[in-house]
Amino acid sequence: MTDPEPEGGHRPLAAESIPADDASRPAAVAGGDRIRAGTPAFRRASWGLFSAGFATFALLYSVQPLLPQFSLTFGVSPAESSLALSLTTGVLAVAMLVASTVSEVVGRKRVMLTALTLSALATLAVAVAPAWSQILGLRALTGLALSGLPAVAMAYLVDEMEKDAVGRAMGLYIGGSAFGGMSGRLIVGVLGEAFGWRPALGLMGAIGLAAALVFWLSLPAARNFKPARPDLGALTRSLFRHLKDPGLCLLFLQGFLLMGGFVALYNYLGYHLLEPPYGLNQAEISLIFLCYLLGTAASAWMGSLSDRLGRRRVLWAAILVMLAGVLTTLAEPLAIVVAGIAIATFGFFGAHSVVSAWVGLRAETAKAQASSLYLLAYYLGSSVAGTLGGVAWAWGGWSAVVGGVAGLTVAGLVVALVLSRMPPPKWMRVKGRA
Repeated sequence: MTDPEPEGGHRPLAAESIPADDASRPAAVAGGDRIRAGTPAFRRASWGLFSAGFATFALLYSVQPLLPQFSLTFGVSPAESSLALSLTTGVLAVAMLVASTVSEVVGRKRVMLTALTLSALATLAVAVAPAWSQILGLRALTGLALSGLPAVAMAYLVDEMEKDAVGRAMGLYIGGSAFGGMSGRLIVGVLGEAFGWRPALGLMGAIGLAAALVFWLSLPAARNFKPARPDLGALTRSLFRHLKDPGLCLLFLQGFLLMGGFVALYNYLGYHLLEPPYGLNQAEISLIFLCYLLGTAASAWMGSLSDRLGRRRVLWAAILVMLAGVLTTLAEPLAIVVAGIAIATFGFFGAHSVVSAWVGLRAETAKAQASSLYLLAYYLGSSVAGTLGGVAWAWGGWSAVVGGVAGLTVAGLVVALVLSRMPPPKWMRVKGRA
């Protein structure tokens, strides 16, 4: 069965819509209101959202290589140290429900620009915070600020792109996210070893501000966005309407399972490689994050592949690749461990690219809200499994962590196989798009 893909922009959430500001809109792109692949507008939008994805994940995950150092500096356990990341993703997950709803009223670009700017400023504050409690509080504020970007960016792409360009554009956005996640970890890990983690995080905050400027200058204004009046009842009803679609619910569950396993894998990799027989230092461990380059390639390639072959066919294959990589890390030779991490990274980002586009295409209305529900599950998986991985580490070391991650990945494979046999939602069948 081929994947159904809706046409046209989403409808306003309230009974009446507020006219968009025509004066703020760019000139019409070739071929109509929607952006076609290969046009200058497509390149501008892709570059703007690539920058946004880069900054979001660089700021979000820049503390991950510092977890062992936090344990030493502040005298906290691995599970407590992981809160510097888990608390951020947990707040981000919940706050996205509000931020995505706000974007349905005030517009996508304004919300995303505010999110980028405030999260960069919060990262600069973390760099000078003297106490562990203050660092956790500021990291929570970072998650609150970043809540205005991931789901909103996905909705912008589905709103503005031609349907046969959505997968490619989503892949480029997630590729920017993968590149940002790698760069943030690598920059902070290497510079933190040489100059200390505070200057390294300060530099990341400055990079975030620069990315916000690039985003503001590059991203075209929305042409297909239909603002909703601030009707809380209508917005709430539209949010719960998504939960009545079993296909969307399975996609949300998929995000929880895959992201939870992936973050747990990387959270405790540093602790594993600090121990014998490896004994690596922080800078050497941070080089492992170069594997994220494969995530960048996988996102773009599998996003484009899913446009041609269908999401149903590509998703389960990407998850199988991730599972193979996870299990490979049980080997002892360092080269094989690194190869396993690279394979798992490739499979994860490919799967995430496919699922992200699928959520926006399956949702009938309020696409930012649908994306926010997906990312709510996605980041809750990061928070819950990321912290529980510390319990597994304390109980059974790396093999216990890998066992837990493999279990989550197998569950994701089962969900993908169920999705491959699930019919399209009723609204697509009624409109003849199934």
